[in-house]
Amino acid sequence: MFLLQNSKISIIFVAVQLNFKQYNFTIKNANGNALIFDIIRKKYVSLTPEEWVRQHVIRFLIEEKGYSAGLIAVEKAVKYNGLSKRFDLYVANNDGSPQILIECKAPHVKLSDLTLQQASLYQRQLNANFVFITNGLQHLFMALQEGTLNHIESLPNFNE
Repeated sequence: MFLLQNSKISIIFVAVQLNFKQYNFTIKNANGNALIFDIIRKKYVSLTPEEWVRQHVIRFLIEEKGYSAGLIAVEKAVKYNGLSKRFDLYVANNDGSPQILIECKAPHVKLSDLTLQQASLYQRQLNANFVFITNGLQHLFMALQEGTLNHIESLPNFNE
């Protein structure tokens, strides 16, 4: 739990302990709303449960897996059947080709077949080599092998 205070307002943000290592985040209070600094977008964003998961994934990719922040994109659009859809995170290889597509859900959202279908749809559009789906508590890692997404133990480190 975090207590955010300034001279006028105090708010409490209850942070769910996620299935990630603990990372240092910059969190502030703005007009009674908790904001977290996103190192990819280089700005403060509303600290929702899904954003809490997304920020942990970003730190996991950079600090644990060795991916460069410059290779990570947040909430980008992809077209499917003429509709614009947004995926949570995308990691490119050094040559700009798709490496990892990541779909984040809030901790209270169960990962389901629907979540997997959503991520698979985005993966087909981008042709990413890996898919990572998480609600912060449960992680699903998949690799594209011979045209099929198969479950794997974890994501590779950068340049593996």
